[in-house]
Amino acid sequence: MGHTKAAVLVVVLAVAVLGLATDGQAQLQNGFYTGKCRGNDVEAVVRGIVKARFSQDNAIVAHLLRLLFHECGVNGCDGGLLIDGPGTEKTANPNLSVKGYDLIATIKMELEKRCPGVVSCSDIEILATRDAVNASTGQGYAVRTGRRDRRRSIATDVKLPGPDFTVPQAAAFFRTLGLSSDDMVVLLGAHTVGVTHCGMIKKSRLYSYGGKAGATDPSMDPELASTYKTYVCPNTASSDNNIVFLDDRASASKLDNSFYKMLQRRRGALMVDQNLYTDGSTRWMVDRLANTDHFRWLFPQALAKLGEVNVLTGTQGEVRRVCSRFN
Repeated sequence: MGHTKAAVLVVVLAVAVLGLATDGQAQLQNGFYTGKCRGNDVEAVVRGIVKARFSQDNAIVAHLLRLLFHECGVNGCDGGLLIDGPGTEKTANPNLSVKGYDLIATIKMELEKRCPGVVSCSDIEILATRDAVNASTGQGYAVRTGRRDRRRSIATDVKLPGPDFTVPQAAAFFRTLGLSSDDMVVLLGAHTVGVTHCGMIKKSRLYSYGGKAGATDPSMDPELASTYKTYVCPNTASSDNNIVFLDDRASASKLDNSFYKMLQRRRGALMVDQNLYTDGSTRWMVDRLANTDHFRWLFPQALAKLGEVNVLTGTQGEVRRVCSRFN
């Protein structure tokens, strides 16, 4: 009898520990930092710093959205992307053009002055992105906090969707994060404030589509292709770093549904974006987002979901003192 009880207890403990390890989401909560920062309102501190930065530089919205996706898309939202040094996530090719680290560091420094060792870098990333979206759209949304920072940051872990991914390839990646293909279509709407460079589209879309010399992607509006080839991305190496807006230039600094209207008109710059409209399985969702104002509330929901991918909570990981290095 004693043995059986002991065995049951071991199983119960094992399940409890497993629950802690696998379901960090359950331990996240609204207002996690309330009363934990010497009378300071942590979320108000973050919001103030982000708003001040946004008023000087509204590109910070695009920078933080990209930083968050590159963060949460690799081992979850754990602060791994923030670590400096050789062979870290930051040094992986897709992350070389990520920006916004300085703002996260500024927020961390301010919070460390007010309550040392309390607020994790991964929570700061989530809160700062939320506040940048809010500054841009006027749309606030709740995010749960209580994340901890992982003691891991390895360049070879970085496997993010490529600019030429098909819908099945991209959807398979999002599935690994526990996100649906609808979430994917909504989250790629972050490209409404994004830019890329000619080097990302010249080969695959403008000059050797399908590996054929001189071929242009037929899914691209011919007038747009001609503009790119003539003015923005001529077929010379010197144009590789020229900027290409992922949304209509007039709307490029606004978080709105204009990106989806561009896809309907075959004017998506990246193949992975245009494929959302070319592929019948996601076209209906693009139409829904283009033809209604649903993006306004679906985007914050999808961001909150992305922000809870594979998080550490409780006593897992650590709360870094400086975001760019482990304690």
